[in-house]
Amino acid sequence: MSTVIDRKDGVHSPRRRALLQVGAAAAGGLLFGFETVRAAADEAGRRGSGSVFAPNAFIRIDTHGRITLIMPQVEMGQGVYTSLAMILAEELDAAFEQIVLEAAPPNEKLYANPTFGVQATGNSNSIRAFWMPLRKAAAATRSLLVQAAARTWKVDPGSCSTDSSSVIHAASGRKLAYGALAGAAMAGTVPADPPLKSIQQFKLIGKPLKRLDTPDKVNGVAAFGIDALPAGVKFATLAACPVFGGSVQHVDDRAARAVPGVRQVVVLDNLVAVVGDHTWAAMRGLAALDIVWNEGVNAHLDQAQIWDQIATASNAAGAVAKSVGDADKGLAAGQKLEAVYRLPFLAHAPMEPMNCTVHVRPDGCEIWVGTQVAARTQAIAAKVCNLPLDKVIVHNHLLGGGFGRRLEVDGTEKAVRVAQHVDGPVKVIWSREEDIQHDIYRPLYYDRLAASVSDGRINGWHHRITGSAVIARWLPPAFQKGIDIDAVDSAVDIPYDIPNLRIEYVRDEPPGVPTGFWRGVGPDNNVFAIESFIDELAAASHKDPVAFRRNLLQGKPRLQTVLDLAAGKAGWGSPLPQRPGQRSGRGIAAQIAFASFIATVAEVEVGSDGEVRVRRIVCCVDTGIVVNPDTVIAQVQGGLIFGLTAALYGSITIGKGRVQQTNFNDYRMLRIDQAPAIEVHLLPSEAPPGGIGETGTAAAPPAVGNAIYAATGIRLRQLPIDRDILAGRRKQ
Repeated sequence: MSTVIDRKDGVHSPRRRALLQVGAAAAGGLLFGFETVRAAADEAGRRGSGSVFAPNAFIRIDTHGRITLIMPQVEMGQGVYTSLAMILAEELDAAFEQIVLEAAPPNEKLYANPTFGVQATGNSNSIRAFWMPLRKAAAATRSLLVQAAARTWKVDPGSCSTDSSSVIHAASGRKLAYGALAGAAMAGTVPADPPLKSIQQFKLIGKPLKRLDTPDKVNGVAAFGIDALPAGVKFATLAACPVFGGSVQHVDDRAARAVPGVRQVVVLDNLVAVVGDHTWAAMRGLAALDIVWNEGVNAHLDQAQIWDQIATASNAAGAVAKSVGDADKGLAAGQKLEAVYRLPFLAHAPMEPMNCTVHVRPDGCEIWVGTQVAARTQAIAAKVCNLPLDKVIVHNHLLGGGFGRRLEVDGTEKAVRVAQHVDGPVKVIWSREEDIQHDIYRPLYYDRLAASVSDGRINGWHHRITGSAVIARWLPPAFQKGIDIDAVDSAVDIPYDIPNLRIEYVRDEPPGVPTGFWRGVGPDNNVFAIESFIDELAAASHKDPVAFRRNLLQGKPRLQTVLDLAAGKAGWGSPLPQRPGQRSGRGIAAQIAFASFIATVAEVEVGSDGEVRVRRIVCCVDTGIVVNPDTVIAQVQGGLIFGLTAALYGSITIGKGRVQQTNFNDYRMLRIDQAPAIEVHLLPSEAPPGGIGETGTAAAPPAVGNAIYAATGIRLRQLPIDRDILAGRRKQ
């Protein structure tokens, strides 16, 4: 059974064009004929007794008026449980306090994300993907309820209205609650194209409603994957070979078995797990193991080799992702500049470390986990156990952070393999060290840029992006003609007026190091490289960075507007206080990412020791129609902190085939006393909603980098920032 969030009583029970094409087959999954609907309702898990009105796979209304939204997206702190519930309640004309949320079961036919074509939460697209489909499903449901009431009263449906979970006939003063109509509504005809509310009719959308998941997260009732405690559960922790691709050679487990509470040691081909009565016993037992690893072919791999490989790969012409005009001719006109920008591997390090509870039986498998990909989780377990899909039950929970890490199923695969050797359920928890040293890392990127400028205009532009092709592994149908659509995102859509440009992509896979999506995905790399280089072009043109950008945004009024607003709110051009021993500066970055338009100004101080203190960030956002402004502001704030952490500290490095970072002592997070004052300004808009969860992450690094340049005259082209260069201890 899936986790339920009930607002009333708190009861809980156990991108883009190519992607749009891939996901097109899933887009029609919200409205069904009644037989399919009834099956979908049964599959989602019908609760209670009596009649349940199930007009589609997402909405169920029982005779008590309880309205259940089968939530197709997962909640990992981004507020989607509340925002999607608001969309449903708005178009259904339902009382918001009557909405109950239930996590969707694994089912890609019913619950696939319309953008991806697979059941997944990511790419800042929960609202974008389900904005129209969910509204249409709710509007169709509302129509069926009106039809039922009209039949009961023998009146024209057009004479009826809806409000607060009731159908109203104003002429006669009659009213029927949705719960009272649940049985009769199934006899209606689903409208093919139900009319939707206009923006002016919205009552809930746009209001700062309190999040549905917050109270139970505060009082401790909320159940995350790591909280699952099925009867008789044992606890395990594991160690995989520290070298990528290595295997187990020999294990001496005598000392581990002597640890009180240790029940068994599971030795597999590439990992070892210790199972105990509690987590502490498992951890102590694992530490007592004497393991000899076969380190394999990657034992001598180091970071310098990886950088050399990607730099060499970037010398070759890549697949052309976009070409406008004649880039070579444009580059020959005016002053030409060239630069290389580099970004490192990054780990996800969510607050909730990787975990998965599994019970493998002869006739089936049951899983308790927090995952961004429920159907893939079910599929990997079925594959490992050699079971049909319907024999694998997945209980999806709230996620204690995802950031793309839980788009992968390696944690489930390992847990299921361990559970096959354990009698009864076992909870497998990764240590923080295992979590950081065996992640699926943000790709390392190498960007070559060249441009020519004259009279404050860009004549030619060439951007060659080199890095892993995550899409080729994660969603192969979307990897076409050698182009990773994620890797070039925000590069092919560069907002500036450039008559001659060419964007290329070179695929380079680092030996041994697994790579995947990380909060901000492709725009993280491209916004940093582009916005930093735009600042370089402004300096070479002797133009103010804001004025230079503004002159190139005549065709992008939404971005131009947020740029002007950010500059004004930040006091662009006014002097900053200069404290002794500190160099101060402002930097700006503009971006179109995830269908949102954002401009960000950072104020920094750089000490003589090279330390950078970000004092203030002003971020202006046009994300289209805002469902819940509090959620948008919170997500931008969180994304900015996430991006600042990466800019100031984030780096995963490889030595002797293994990750050199171990925990938060050497994979630093931004600390509370380092957090800047953050101002987020939302622009009103009637455009369709954009994505917001990852935008701040992409915005922070270039704004900070440009501010550092304004303060010091030093252009840093690689992250994280190098304090030795800023302090003059080392040349760039």
